[in-house]
Amino acid sequence: MGEVIQVNNLFRAIQHDRDSLTCAINSVFDSGRVVLGEQVASFENELAEYLKVPNVVSVASGTDALEIAIKISMPKGKSTVLSAANAGAYSAIAARRAGFNITFADVDKTTACLTWGHIQEALNDDVGVVVMTHLYGLLTDISEIAENCKKKGISLVEDCAQSLGANIGGFFSGSFGDIATTSFYPTKNLGALGDGGAIFTANEQLSNKARQLRQYGWSKKYEISSAGGVNSRLDEIQAAFLRIRLPQLDSNNEVRRQIINSYIEAAENSALHVFPADGPNHSGHLAVLVTENREELRQFLSEEGISTEIHFPIPDYKQVGLMADPHKLPNTEWLCNRILTLPCYPELLSIEIEKICQAIRTFNE
Repeated sequence: MGEVIQVNNLFRAIQHDRDSLTCAINSVFDSGRVVLGEQVASFENELAEYLKVPNVVSVASGTDALEIAIKISMPKGKSTVLSAANAGAYSAIAARRAGFNITFADVDKTTACLTWGHIQEALNDDVGVVVMTHLYGLLTDISEIAENCKKKGISLVEDCAQSLGANIGGFFSGSFGDIATTSFYPTKNLGALGDGGAIFTANEQLSNKARQLRQYGWSKKYEISSAGGVNSRLDEIQAAFLRIRLPQLDSNNEVRRQIINSYIEAAENSALHVFPADGPNHSGHLAVLVTENREELRQFLSEEGISTEIHFPIPDYKQVGLMADPHKLPNTEWLCNRILTLPCYPELLSIEIEKICQAIRTFNE
C-alpha cells in the first residue's frame, strides 16, 4: 500500500529546514547564552514587526501564554472566563491554572467559532474575560465581539495558536482584542522543535506585566513585585529556530489554503462539507470536514493509507478532569460528533494530495 500519509509530517519539515536549523543551533552554541538572550530578543522584535503590534513577549508554551494573558487582563472583581468548548480545552485549562472559573458559549455551525450572539446568551455578571479561539485557522470578523466586550468592561483575549498569519485587510489575528496569545508547538503554522508560545498586545502595561509574570514576577533579578509569576521562558535555541521559519509563514499558509481548496473541489456535490479557507483571513492550519458518516469515512481513508484526526472530539464541559459546570451546547456537540481532519501541511506531495482527493471522490460515488 506504500507509506501512510500522515495528518502532519514533522520529519519532512525538519529536513526542509535542516541546514538552516543546524546553523541556528551553532549560533546559540557560539553565543554561550541559552535563556533570554539575543535570539529571544530578536525573535520578539521580528514577530512584532510581522504582526504590526508593538509588544511581543515570548514564553515556554501556548498554554502558559493563555494563563498569563488571562491573569493580567481579568478585571478586578471578576473571576470567570468564557470560551468556546470545541477547541481542545486549552482555554479552560489555562483559566483553571490562573485560578478562575470557566463557562462556555455555543459556536456557529458554519464557522465552528464564537459569535457575539452566542457569547451574549452565555454571559453572566462574573465574566471578566472572553477567549476567542480562531479555530482551524479562521479569523472571523470579530469587530462586533471586540466592541461589545469593551462596552461591558470585559477583556478580549485572542487565541491565535491556529491562526498566526491570518489577517483581514492587513490587520492580523491578535490585533482585535486587548491581548493575544499563540503557540509554537511543532505542528503549528509557525512551529518550533519543542514547546514555545508568545503573548502580544498593543497595551504597554499588559506587556510589562507579562514580562514580569513569565519570570517569577520579578521587576528585577530576585525581586518579586507581581503576584502570580511563573517560570515560563522561551529558550534561545527555539527562538533561533523560529527566526528561521517566520519568513516562510505567509508562503506556507498559502500552500495550506491551496491544499484545503483541493479537498473542497473533490468533495463538491457531495454530502461532505470541507470548511473553506479561501482568503488571507484563514491560515489554513487544519483541513477539517463535516460528515454524517465519520467512522465509515475514517475507516475507508485508513484502508487507503490516509491518516485522519479529530480536532476536537470532546466538548470541554464533558472533560472529566475539568469538572466544569454542566452545559448542553447543541452546535458544539453537533460539530464534535461530525468533524474529521485530513492531512494538511506544506510538505505534502502533489501525488499525496491527489490520492486524498481521489479517495474523497471515490467515497462519494
